[in-house]
Amino acid sequence: MTEISAAVVKDLREKTGAGMMECKKALTDAGGDVEKAIDILRQKGLASAAKKASRSASQGLITVAASESVSAMSEVNCETDFVAKTDDFKELVADINAYLLATPSAATDDPKIADLVKAKIAKLGENIVFRRFARFDMSGKTGATGSYIHMDKIGVMVEASCEQAAHASSEAMKTLLKDVAMHVAAANPSFLSREKVPQDTLDREKDIYRAQVEGKPANVIDKIVEGKVEKFYSDVCLVDQIFVKDPDGKKKIKDVVAEAGKSLGGNISLESFVRFQLGEGLPSEPKSC
Repeated sequence: MTEISAAVVKDLREKTGAGMMECKKALTDAGGDVEKAIDILRQKGLASAAKKASRSASQGLITVAASESVSAMSEVNCETDFVAKTDDFKELVADINAYLLATPSAATDDPKIADLVKAKIAKLGENIVFRRFARFDMSGKTGATGSYIHMDKIGVMVEASCEQAAHASSEAMKTLLKDVAMHVAAANPSFLSREKVPQDTLDREKDIYRAQVEGKPANVIDKIVEGKVEKFYSDVCLVDQIFVKDPDGKKKIKDVVAEAGKSLGGNISLESFVRFQLGEGLPSEPKSC
């Protein structure tokens, strides 16, 4: 029988986070081969992870990573805020983001990411879910992306195009996109612009407004509905919202963008945005008293 030293057991425990006795048994079963022992522990960990998969995971982190031309935002969930703050969990998130940046074909059910997640489930003992991601690739485009993360709980990425490549890397563009991303985090728009509002959504709103003023003359109804539709656009469309940092409460996002373009000497156009809020739509486990 191969003799298993305490140092090897300790090394395996540090690599896997498994208990001392489990590490010693795995090493014995693997004939002292550390890599095989890791596989044995992972197999056991995966078996227990399946039981954890039904547990609610509504905590976690929202993060943004960027390379020269690609930006990626991800939401990775776990069961407790305590685990979300650990170095192990942050390491998992960093590994996932690195893979997202390097892999255009990445998906939420990507086998590579699934393996990373399962390994951390085995080590941390909590259900962990790679829930969603967004990826902006500016390769071959003239423009830039900006982002903002609020308390690791709300994340925003914004993409804009501009006329000259030099403007894309300017401090003015960086400031603009960060301001817009901060605005999106606070104001939570549903659409980029009124042109992006689906027709069925608009029709439903108009039906509601007409029902609210039923009985009034047709020409009056039309004017009231028109006014309410404009208010609807200003509430849900990013470019029509009042900029949250405007002290006078008059300047819209499209005005802020136009001013930035004017100062740079070329048009700037917001192309898209993505906003994640940690755990939105997910059930959370009730706390026992």
